[in-house]
Amino acid sequence: MKEFESKEKQTLKEQYPLLNKLISLEEVFWMNPNIEKFQTGIKKSPLSKEDVRDAEERLKRFAPYIAKVFPETKESNGIIESPLVKIPDMKRSLEQGYQQHILGELLLKCDNQLPISGSIKARGGIYEILKHAEGLAFQHKMLTLQDDYSILDSDKFRNFFSQYSIAVGSTGNLGLSIGIISAKLGFNVTVHMSADAKQWKKDLLRSKNVTVIEYEADYSKAVEEGRIQADSDPTCYFVDDENSHDLFLGYAVAASRLQKQIEELEITIDENHPLFVYLPCGVGGGPGGVAFGLKLLYQDHVHCFFAEPTHSPCMLVGLMTGLHDQVSVQDFGIDNVTDADGLAVGKPSGFVGKTIEPFLSGNYTVSDEQLYLMLKELVDTEGIHLEPSALAGMIGPSKLCKEGTDYLLKHNLKEKMSNGTHIIWGTGGSMVPEEMMTQYYQTGLKLSLAKKK
Repeated sequence: MKEFESKEKQTLKEQYPLLNKLISLEEVFWMNPNIEKFQTGIKKSPLSKEDVRDAEERLKRFAPYIAKVFPETKESNGIIESPLVKIPDMKRSLEQGYQQHILGELLLKCDNQLPISGSIKARGGIYEILKHAEGLAFQHKMLTLQDDYSILDSDKFRNFFSQYSIAVGSTGNLGLSIGIISAKLGFNVTVHMSADAKQWKKDLLRSKNVTVIEYEADYSKAVEEGRIQADSDPTCYFVDDENSHDLFLGYAVAASRLQKQIEELEITIDENHPLFVYLPCGVGGGPGGVAFGLKLLYQDHVHCFFAEPTHSPCMLVGLMTGLHDQVSVQDFGIDNVTDADGLAVGKPSGFVGKTIEPFLSGNYTVSDEQLYLMLKELVDTEGIHLEPSALAGMIGPSKLCKEGTDYLLKHNLKEKMSNGTHIIWGTGGSMVPEEMMTQYYQTGLKLSLAKKK
């Protein structure tokens, strides 16, 4: 990545005044000026509905294997999915806390409860490894499309996969999903963990016979080292969180499953009943894939917003300047240090930024303090425990109703808001050890009491 001259930085700051607020670590709300109608945007996309359908079919083929080796998925017949729940008490709490009425219904997509690795990464991460395993098994004539994939749970396949390695760089949750599924299949797997990765995630991976290498630097360094390892070993497959189409497609499959849940709740999504979705964003793959899948289904009736910590607004900086992965938050003196460890990314994915740019409604930032306050409130009002990163989406409806009036007017949504539906994507939390979750809650409680003084 090129070094930014102070003159270049100054020019960018003048061109994009919002940059100054980001540098000051203020919370901001940004409307994407490059959003297009779905029908024109999709023509520019490197991916299509057929690609997502292919990913969906592959996951169905693997379902018998998943159900067999992960008993927690037996009830869902090996489909890795999470509930969609209404959170009316949290909605009331948000309205009181932020002095802003939220028009429409508020729901939480509980990816914190996804089986196997307890976060949204159980979608893309597991999918990419399954696709790689299927490709190797096909290539060596060990598997056909007609087979029952539960045969992969055997010494024959584990011994075969043990000849191959997997490498990935991660802040934590992607490493968990890749490590758990790769080790289960029999691969030798190494997870390169950035400085902000939580110790319990490293310990859990090591308990599953995963090699964990720790770095004192941030996420970008962990990814770089993972790439170097794979380049030096022809049997090693690198999961490239910054550029992977397969990860992206694994996440995109969430949309059709969400659609079924929306229908089961008898919620209408159409021109007069808009859908708003708020997605915590790190490097971009998870939220990008989900948003892409939702746009394929609901087109101009769904409005997707990314949520980032004030200390790590990499996707916002990349999209706003149009520089995507050619720029990092550190270029502007933003430190990329946040308790929202899954979102602690300094440089965004260029692939995701460019792919999602025509479809994304906007992006906003949220402080760590707000994440903890909302974490506490969600426990108190709904009894739901999320990790700090996963709360980034929660403030979205309040911000949209308060700071996004220009967006609502521009897209003719003002009169339709009371018929709207807001979905907060709860990206992780169920694997967090109880004592750590208690610490998170206590932090939120202290901040809440201090605020009331």
